[in-house]
Amino acid sequence: MLASSSPSPRPSAGAAPAAPAANGVYPENPVVARAWRGDWVESQHRGAWALVDVDGGVLAGRGSWSAPVFTRSAVKSLQALPMIESGAAEAFGVTDEELALCLASHNAEPRHTAIVQGFLARLGLGPGDLSCGPQPPGDPAARADLHTAGREPTALHNNCSGKHAGFLCLARHLGMPSQSYLDPAGPGQRLVRAAVAEMAGLESDALGLSIDGCSAPSFRLPLVALGRALARVATPAALPAKRRAACERMTRVVAAHPVLIAGSKKRLCTDLARVSKGRLFPKVGGDTVYAVGVRGTGQALAVRLDDSAGRGLPALVLALCERFGFLSPAELAELGSWRAGPLYNWAGIEVGRLEVLV
Repeated sequence: MLASSSPSPRPSAGAAPAAPAANGVYPENPVVARAWRGDWVESQHRGAWALVDVDGGVLAGRGSWSAPVFTRSAVKSLQALPMIESGAAEAFGVTDEELALCLASHNAEPRHTAIVQGFLARLGLGPGDLSCGPQPPGDPAARADLHTAGREPTALHNNCSGKHAGFLCLARHLGMPSQSYLDPAGPGQRLVRAAVAEMAGLESDALGLSIDGCSAPSFRLPLVALGRALARVATPAALPAKRRAACERMTRVVAAHPVLIAGSKKRLCTDLARVSKGRLFPKVGGDTVYAVGVRGTGQALAVRLDDSAGRGLPALVLALCERFGFLSPAELAELGSWRAGPLYNWAGIEVGRLEVLV
């Protein structure tokens, strides 16, 4: 059963939010995941999470959900809104597969890079117009193929190349030079920043701004605001018609093309979207940020570990989805490889366990 909505913030029992961060210093968030080796704790991960509704109400949570964090790639759906709303997607005939890549942090499998390359070609552009920088493919087979062919990775292999193709589509539609499509003061990125702020329920000036790993503007906002934004994407009924239609299209393409948003092997985003048949709208961000919108419920989870070690993040996300009834028992069983539990070494010997504390 899904967690019930509440018009006002309601922290989970015994879990008061930590004090907000000040001057870039993080609060002492609670331990949310531990790895045990034998009978002893080997490592632990502090963090925060919140279950948020479309009005920004915190229905449950732990840690400092009001502390701002860099949301990184978790906001790609928000960054894609201006491309759709401006008419750029329609003008350039952006396909559902291409839109899925705009929302993706992909593994650079051939199916990913081919779609991005075709999208760029239709814009009259090529991989050299991408400013995200080269990155080795996340997919081991794609990396091996490059090595065998004696080729170096290009910007096309960057996990954010689809998002950048979408930015270039918007820039072309606005008549901007392609070389300045990432300029935070340019018309394209101003539209992006406004969309992120509006969906998060913040003033545009309240967004912290820096440079992401792919060279795009990266936004810093409270975890609860990220949850509110993803809740609105997944349940856009109250949004203006144009934005509602854009959100509905994005959730449809993720449901239809889960492999395109991440990859065919060992990617939680793909598995959550695939197993739930698109009921869950998931997105990972760099440095252990994760958000999951739950379509039709007006709710979303926003999660962040304080460290960048991702071992505990998938298990924590899955445990929260289980706690709030966002996955059925059959779906949870299908996602069993992501759950907390025994840890094995390379010889297959059980050496410890991973636990999550929700």
